[in-house]
Amino acid sequence: MYTIVLPIVLSLIGGYIVTSVVLLHFPTLLHRKKEIKFHCKHISHRGGAAENLENTMTAYKHAVHTGTQMLEIDLQLTADKQVVVCHDNDLLRVAGVKQYVSELEYKDLPPLMGRIPVQFHPGVVCEAKNNDRCIPLLETVLSEFPDMPINIDIKFNSDELIEKTNELILKYKREHLCVWGNFNADVTQRCYSHNPNIPLLFSLKRCATLLLLFYTGLLPFVPLKESFLEIMLPKTMLRRFEVPRTMRAICYIVDWLMIRPTLFQHLAKRGIQTFLWVLNEDDEFELAFEKLKVAGVMTDYPSKLSEYLEKQHGEKKKQ
Repeated sequence: MYTIVLPIVLSLIGGYIVTSVVLLHFPTLLHRKKEIKFHCKHISHRGGAAENLENTMTAYKHAVHTGTQMLEIDLQLTADKQVVVCHDNDLLRVAGVKQYVSELEYKDLPPLMGRIPVQFHPGVVCEAKNNDRCIPLLETVLSEFPDMPINIDIKFNSDELIEKTNELILKYKREHLCVWGNFNADVTQRCYSHNPNIPLLFSLKRCATLLLLFYTGLLPFVPLKESFLEIMLPKTMLRRFEVPRTMRAICYIVDWLMIRPTLFQHLAKRGIQTFLWVLNEDDEFELAFEKLKVAGVMTDYPSKLSEYLEKQHGEKKKQ
């Protein structure tokens, strides 16, 4: 009996491995490739938080002028139900007051401080270049940049925020030019439930599922609703922040497990783009584009990334 069963089991395992490897490299044999209307190498994180005050119209206009291909923004909901662009609900870091976006009407939102520390570049402080220190409405951003892809991070787990964001996206006919979601799985699922036509990013939970599928060989067989994998590059975080030894070890493990060109290439063949954040140095850009072959990079320095792409790839900004 053993001599009969063993060859069968080995044959099944061998067949599974071969099929998995084939589909890993040729996923369109099983899955239809996603058709995303935009492909962006250059993404300005909060509009370029090191070159202008984050998430301001000045930052967005500067990023567009320097040649960015996508704006990354963060959304909150005010007490009078206005969708505004601000990373933190607590305004202490950006406005210097202990107040909350969700508890204030839009007209009562305080101005941003003239100097804001850059979160992903410790020791660097961004100073205002002009008098634009207003927290903008999402509607203002959508109307000002009708053809610019927008990467939307829904910062507050609220059906009302998601629905109002969806209404604005539909109003400005932007379903094909936006990607939305959050690292929170519940927020991202709510986004998908409200409008599955808007490209979706992977939540943290779904990133873990993605890794499990990848390392068990099941990924090539499983359909994915997400269109964008947006993850940090752990080693760059370790360069910038002081972290305990245990946390450093965890970061290295995550880096080893997650930062895999084979994974990124498989996703790309399925039409799923990978973005890395937040990269601010030329050697980080080089690692992302030349070694890891990711689709795009989020940066606090849109001018620096534009200069790198022009120098290394001959990509000049559109006039």
